[in-house]
Amino acid sequence: MAKEKKPGWIPWQLPLCVLLIALLLSLSVLVQKWEDEKGWKRDLSFNHVTTWSQETQDAIAALPHPVQVYVLSRRGEEDAPLMELLARYAAGSAQIQVSQVDPSLNPDFIRRYRKDEEGITSDAIVVDCEETGRFRVLDATDFVGLGYDMEAGTYQIETLTYENALTNAMVDVTKDEIFRAVLVQGHGELDESGTEMLADLLTRDHYEVVYASLLSSELTLGKNDVVFLLSPVIDLLDAEMDILERFVQDGGSILFTCDYSDPVSDMPHVRSLMRYFGFVPMDGIVIASEMEKDSYYQDNRLFLIPLMYTTEMTGDMVENHETTLILAGSRAFLAGDEQDRDGRTEVVLSTTARAYLRSLSSDLSTLDQLPEDTLGPLALCLTGERMSEQGQLARGVILGCSTVLTSSELYAMTDAQSLILHACRYLSGEETVSVMVPGRSALRPMLTPRRMTLALILLVLIPVSVFATGAVVLVGRQRGKQA
Repeated sequence: MAKEKKPGWIPWQLPLCVLLIALLLSLSVLVQKWEDEKGWKRDLSFNHVTTWSQETQDAIAALPHPVQVYVLSRRGEEDAPLMELLARYAAGSAQIQVSQVDPSLNPDFIRRYRKDEEGITSDAIVVDCEETGRFRVLDATDFVGLGYDMEAGTYQIETLTYENALTNAMVDVTKDEIFRAVLVQGHGELDESGTEMLADLLTRDHYEVVYASLLSSELTLGKNDVVFLLSPVIDLLDAEMDILERFVQDGGSILFTCDYSDPVSDMPHVRSLMRYFGFVPMDGIVIASEMEKDSYYQDNRLFLIPLMYTTEMTGDMVENHETTLILAGSRAFLAGDEQDRDGRTEVVLSTTARAYLRSLSSDLSTLDQLPEDTLGPLALCLTGERMSEQGQLARGVILGCSTVLTSSELYAMTDAQSLILHACRYLSGEETVSVMVPGRSALRPMLTPRRMTLALILLVLIPVSVFATGAVVLVGRQRGKQA
């Protein structure tokens, strides 16, 4: 009886399988390359951190000059979500090129982009525009948003801000015209150490920040400048007043802060400059009415939660419900003469009708309303416009509480940052170019009943179904052998 021949490999089957595997691997590599080049890769992360917004797509479509993005990291140590998002940028615009640079192999490259005396660090991003000659260096601190934990009194990372940081950096370096924020010094104003957060915010919003004396030979005020006069306690000199008068006559703009404790009555030049825009500081500190709980923060009636009106400066804020502010001790203002045909003054922030103004020369031992107190509503922030004899429009903004500009807690808890940026855009007359993209949550959401059901399906039912399928196949084979 002839021995039954066992089935085996036909000679041509092995090379065919090898060829098929090679084709599949090549196709996989090709598809992955297409995904990166075309931006087709789907974002399956819980927070969609590599998904970009329509605002970003519109912004990069309008870039006037090419941008080169350098990722400083070693191969294999990249921030994967960041690289995936950058691939989407490069796929979305021919104006954007992305390159990876190993800092250990390119020390000269790092020295080209100095962020401080030691140069930039690894794991940074350099956004460079050759046409304008400007660049921005982004590091880990630019890619996270902090939230303030009121109970613990500490900050914690709440959001990832890759898209917001990258898009604004690209818009920044490609701008042909840069506005300058000139923070005047020499009169006891808020100094560089006290305005560090403000300067960082303005820099991120494409402003060049300069701290300078008005009498400095290196300072020349021009049409792209916004002067910041932040709570001075010493009056301007005659020569300084002449400079600022010429500046506003040529259409210059000024942002004032005037705290309730500032001796503005002893500063005639500063007071005159405020009056030019229709701002009249009132003596005293504003106190919220105890009966209006929503008008002050927690139980502190000096920490005002003001009403915001729809104005040219704040229209977008009101529309987007960015109206939450806290003024920790505030001065009030009167608006200028309504009959002044060359000027216009508008109230931006106000108290309620029951708030009142307490003179600093009155009894400050109690917050209860006194007969001599001035009853509200009281203006806490004003905008002013005046047409000069030369036909130039000058703009001013005054705020009765400087902590809105300097407090890290208020930056985190309120819409203070948005107020500052809208004030700067109003004063500079600049078109809105910043992309305000909300950060992606850095905290994975807690399990809910729906999510727990899905987890049970993935962790229990799928393995059980695989086991059941294997059992059915095994039983079938056993029966076949017995048959």
